[in-house]
Amino acid sequence: MVKTQIEARGISDPAVLKALRKVERHRFVLPEYISRAYNDRPLPIDEGQTISQPYVVAFMTETLNLKPTDKVLEIGTGSGYQAAILAEICDSVFTVEIFEKLGEKAKLLFSELGYKNINTKVGDGYLGWQQHAPFDAIIVTYSPTQIPESLQEQLAEGGRMIIPVGKNGYSQQLVYLEKHKGKIKQKNVLPVHFVPMISKNGEEY
Repeated sequence: MVKTQIEARGISDPAVLKALRKVERHRFVLPEYISRAYNDRPLPIDEGQTISQPYVVAFMTETLNLKPTDKVLEIGTGSGYQAAILAEICDSVFTVEIFEKLGEKAKLLFSELGYKNINTKVGDGYLGWQQHAPFDAIIVTYSPTQIPESLQEQLAEGGRMIIPVGKNGYSQQLVYLEKHKGKIKQKNVLPVHFVPMISKNGEEY
């Protein structure tokens, strides 16, 4: 998977490639999809959500230019695959999931796999995780229609964020942001399709 689908498409960060080789994607997919776990495509998980395709996981992770000392916030734990990749690279990962079933399932899997640097929370990702802010990097795996102010505020000075933005069923863009001297600079980096970011009552942000 890594050689033919990730490296072949230009991902070159050694830490990202090492993490992708180590983390077994089949541990994060539903039993009926194990045979397709290493295909370069998203797959369904519980609650109508998806596990992102490996290339998109690699691209988003590499774009953040992560350091071993970084504290990272992930919005949208999902299956837990992206958090596990981050945990292989960074000092600590804080991941928030809106669906209790997904959050609890991922928490158990992290424990089973021996990850002690992943902190989980079931809650509204739109609000981030203020208690542990600021974060060196933020990665969002659900798509809101606008970039939440709360997440921008929780970025540390020099912090980076990668987030899909756009309405469900319409054109979405992966947006990269950096904070310098309290100001945010952003640019579109890749057209994508992600599930929508929702609130606890099921409304799309």
